[in-house]
Amino acid sequence: MRLFAMSIPKLVDVAQSKCLSDLVVKNVRIFHLTDGAFETADIAIADGIIAGVGKDYEGHEVIDGTGLTAVPGFIDAHCHVESSMVTPFEFARAVLPHGVTTAFCDPHELANVAGTAAFQYFFRAAAVSPMDLRVRLSPCVPDTHLETSGAEVTVADLAEWKKRHPDAGLAELMNVPGVLCQDPQVLEKMALFDFIDGHCPLLGGKALNAYVAAGVRNCHECSHLAEAQEKVRRGMQVLIREGTAARNLEELMPLLTVETSPFCSFCTDDRNPLDVQEKGHLDSMVARCIAKGVPPLAAYRAASWSTANAMRLTDRGLVAPGQRADIVLLKDLEACQVATVIAKGRVVKDALFDKSVQPDGAFSRDSIKLRAVTAADFPFVHSDNASVIGVIDGSLLTEHLHLPTESPEIQRVAVLERYGKNGNIALGWVKGFGLKRGAIASSVGHDSHNVCVVGTNPEDMAVAVNALRESQGGFAVAMDGKVADVLPLPLGGLMSDQPMEVVADQLRTLRQALLATGCTLEAPTLQLAFIPLPVIPHLKLTDKGLVDVDKFQLLE
Repeated sequence: MRLFAMSIPKLVDVAQSKCLSDLVVKNVRIFHLTDGAFETADIAIADGIIAGVGKDYEGHEVIDGTGLTAVPGFIDAHCHVESSMVTPFEFARAVLPHGVTTAFCDPHELANVAGTAAFQYFFRAAAVSPMDLRVRLSPCVPDTHLETSGAEVTVADLAEWKKRHPDAGLAELMNVPGVLCQDPQVLEKMALFDFIDGHCPLLGGKALNAYVAAGVRNCHECSHLAEAQEKVRRGMQVLIREGTAARNLEELMPLLTVETSPFCSFCTDDRNPLDVQEKGHLDSMVARCIAKGVPPLAAYRAASWSTANAMRLTDRGLVAPGQRADIVLLKDLEACQVATVIAKGRVVKDALFDKSVQPDGAFSRDSIKLRAVTAADFPFVHSDNASVIGVIDGSLLTEHLHLPTESPEIQRVAVLERYGKNGNIALGWVKGFGLKRGAIASSVGHDSHNVCVVGTNPEDMAVAVNALRESQGGFAVAMDGKVADVLPLPLGGLMSDQPMEVVADQLRTLRQALLATGCTLEAPTLQLAFIPLPVIPHLKLTDKGLVDVDKFQLLE
């Protein structure tokens, strides 16, 4: 944050009670993340900045903080807004009431569909958002050579957008082999930035040393405690993730202590609006940690100050003078029960959201260019010893199994190139969905977002895929040769153009259709969406075929 010269005299006067503050929170208990102490005081705010903390401040607007506890606004250290299935405007509406006043956003989902137009869209959306949406620049478009993407972001593209937005960091660098093998293009992209977000699942030893030495600062892909401990000891910021499909909080809670809290942050990565409605956001992560014995100081640091410090945002993360006035007022500190949220000095309420200023996402429509498919495109040719993708509920990691495919536990899975470039259809087998009937299809297929479908029979697989052609993206469930339900995501095949409440209701309806298939996964559509991601171990399927992620190559 750079203070404008004209704000300094006002802040100095407000701090000394020489003039009224814009907003004052009176008689509130402040939880200081510097030392874990509590102080009952007033918080005086001017021009979106905390001017003073102490007694006897007055303001044009007053909030009575009696019985409430003030903590800094929460910071989501890494997310993909597109994976919330709503626009950036609706994302802010969903998460701000949960105390999330800042989020670091990587737009590589939409960039893989629409290229640098996605950057333009997100920077415009961030400029008018009531929350601080910090847009990173995506280096992995496409992620790898093992899939067909809708677009490509080159070194020159990144250089141009870095020039336009000098404060932007490099988004998650998923191409770990490219770093370790010193791929010239990867190194050129890295050289443009002085801050690089990481993505290195299961990486350890000397390979981890090399990745960190190259300048990568953090990782949100830790799925095991020992892995996270090693990364902290190598100086990485571990972003503890609790999304819809990938949930690592329970496993990594023991990592979070007062001593390690400066090196731990919270993130959601991918969380849909139904989960936000029913389970909360970072507020629920804080509450669950404290309930399991994590010290409140450690939990609240990870939710705010630790991330601000790690991401070089020195203007937030504390309730103190000179800090951005992002404040969460809590009814209950241990339960992280949010009463009121203040974002840059403004109380979060309906009037804060003005949809008329939001950028148009029309450029991303009509992105599904698939031909109509038939059952013949999904032959069930069985094998006694096939490579089978083993899905693990709550994890993006998959197992590389070798099994006979006639088992009822195993279903056919396919990935279809959707951009009209080559018409690829790749087939595989998957275990873990638990389907008893029907098929599920998705146009969300991280990160190139080709269409993925899993099913018990080829007829329903074709019906589900063709339903996505009609809706121009989303999720579809088919049973008995008919469409059981469709949740349309027409913006890039990733986001809805509807309010978050509508999308949450659509997800509830979709959930019922998914249950009717017999699916046993908690988040089957998102688990399906990560089947094509060839940068997370161990076995994946892209439109080009089965990928051995450990060897970073297609299976023969």
